[in-house]
Amino acid sequence: MSSMKPVILIVEDEFLLRMDSVEILEDAEFEVISAANADEAIAILSARSDVHLVFTDIQMPGSMDGLKLASFVRDRWPPIKIVATSGHVRAAAKDLPEGSVFLPKPYRGVELIATLRDMTGIA
Repeated sequence: MSSMKPVILIVEDEFLLRMDSVEILEDAEFEVISAANADEAIAILSARSDVHLVFTDIQMPGSMDGLKLASFVRDRWPPIKIVATSGHVRAAAKDLPEGSVFLPKPYRGVELIATLRDMTGIA
């Protein structure tokens, strides 16, 4: 068992929700970085090679929404896992890259943690 914590990139334009998710995941032993939109997320991913998973809101202002970001990440960084969330739209499996997970809002912290542990292979 390595001591490497999985690195999660949270992409969420609502500041309080973003901070909340960061806190929940740090408490659950993930390393967390956050971005307010897809452009920030891509800049982070371009600069770091250690991100395991992107957890993105679907509805975001800026040049791309979460679904576009998900397919961009899959094309450019295929190993990175993707979890998308939204309180307004329901994403079908066909809307997201293969192997991605959709978690509807409002989600509970335990659901988020369980999903991310499952996808990053932490028992």
